[in-house]
Amino acid sequence: MNPVTGVLIPTALLLGAGFASGQSSSEPEQQFLYKLQLTRGDLLKTGPTSEEKAVVDKHDSHLKQLTRKGVVILAGRTLNTDETVFGIVIFRAASTDAARDIMNSDPAVKHGVMTATLFPFHVALMEGKPID
Repeated sequence: MNPVTGVLIPTALLLGAGFASGQSSSEPEQQFLYKLQLTRGDLLKTGPTSEEKAVVDKHDSHLKQLTRKGVVILAGRTLNTDETVFGIVIFRAASTDAARDIMNSDPAVKHGVMTATLFPFHVALMEGKPID
């Protein structure tokens, strides 16, 4: 997938709550979402600079690594290419401070290619997750 388009993790790979999140069992698992928006709204129309492409490649690798660790539940972006495009990352963290650290460690956020807003979140329904 083109790294500028973000990361879309197939839901089938992320089923259930049994993934190890790297947290100790004494820390309650919470879910969060961060919304990503490009700082340069025309990036998808005009293409990334070489510096932006390098950062987005690191962003992609970073999210893949967090997914492998069981931290990221789902990540993706809208498919429009105008200034309203946005991405989301739904993930697990022990606390709001830990969630903020995860969000701020995203290379796209750290290097200013994207801005991010953090929200507490709860996955209520998901393919493969039992429905009570």
